Amino acid sequence: MPEGHTIHRLAARHAELFAGDKVYATSPQGRFAEGAARLSGTVLDGTEAYGKHLLHHHAGELTLHVHLGLYGRFAGGPGQPPAPVGQVRLRLTSDAHWLDLRGPAACELLTPAEVDALRARLGPDPLRTDADPDRAYARIRRSPTPLAALLLDQSVVAGTGLIFVTEALFRAGLPPTLPGRALDPAGWDRIWADLVHLMTRAVAAGRIDTVRDEHLPEAMGRSPRVDRHGGEVYVYRRPGAPCHVCRTAVSRGTLAGRNLYWCATCQAG
Repeated sequence: MPEGHTIHRLAARHAELFAGDKVYATSPQGRFAEGAARLSGTVLDGTEAYGKHLLHHHAGELTLHVHLGLYGRFAGGPGQPPAPVGQVRLRLTSDAHWLDLRGPAACELLTPAEVDALRARLGPDPLRTDADPDRAYARIRRSPTPLAALLLDQSVVAGTGLIFVTEALFRAGLPPTLPGRALDPAGWDRIWADLVHLMTRAVAAGRIDTVRDEHLPEAMGRSPRVDRHGGEVYVYRRPGAPCHVCRTAVSRGTLAGRNLYWCATCQAG
């Protein structure tokens, strides 16, 4: 599933392509035909990303809400669109560009009240200027739940996925199983600041890189990471490989059905 930086990149790109223009919508697949008919012919006022949720705000208090989930993806280009291929849930076109959406977990129209309700059920997003990290810590400091699970809970922090959580905990030197209530305020401040740093860098680069300069391939004389997720990381999807810092074999376990990766030495707590 795309992490929050990808959604922020999409929001910025879609605004660049369509904001201020009249947008025409269809649903070649048919599953969003009624919503597309309501949306078609309206002007896109702007876009917004909140965590893993993408919002297109249209004139007339219409908001398109998209959650890509595991399989959703956008494809598009300039000029007139080609004939639809595959299960296109939504096609947006303007005089200059087209955009197709396939396979989303959610594609729906929301009222202003429903948009407010969506925002209210999400935790603070490290990529948003209105984020309040104290709201997340108020949940964390009272909870016996493992810290990794709390940081993956979108009602606690929005936009963080397994890569950012795994790597932020490594960089903080904290085990993923640490109970949330054991994290002191200074520790939370460091984690939050690092999430802001890592996610902001990922928006700019279009990929997730988490290693510090001294642990880059060229600095260590090692081969670059080869993985479909791209980017240089410390422990994510590196089970059994030597830690870039201490050479201990990276550990792997599960938590609530999710894979976890950590260094037992660097993250002893």
